[in-house]
Amino acid sequence: MQIGSGWTDHGLVFCQVDGTMLHPERFSRSFGDRVRQLGLPTIRLHDLRHGWATMALGGKVNARVVQERLGHANVGITLNVYSHVTDGMHDNAAETVADIVFGDR
Repeated sequence: MQIGSGWTDHGLVFCQVDGTMLHPERFSRSFGDRVRQLGLPTIRLHDLRHGWATMALGGKVNARVVQERLGHANVGITLNVYSHVTDGMHDNAAETVADIVFGDR
């Protein structure tokens, strides 16, 4: 895919118009400015990563897939940092085990 005559694909998610690296601090600052302009609640760019990982794990995306998407060295890191036990998860665990023991009800 041709982006423009000066474009070089460096495999970056966020980059300058020519494809070269955009300094992370500059992008984070720009993100924060845009959040404020839109009147959204204050959120850091990193919070989007945390939110995605938490929702993915809560939505039963395989922890190994989440680990690979985040680039963690092992799945233990992902589970230690991003999985949170909620009341809903306790209820779901109890129902799942009850279904296993007693059959689908």
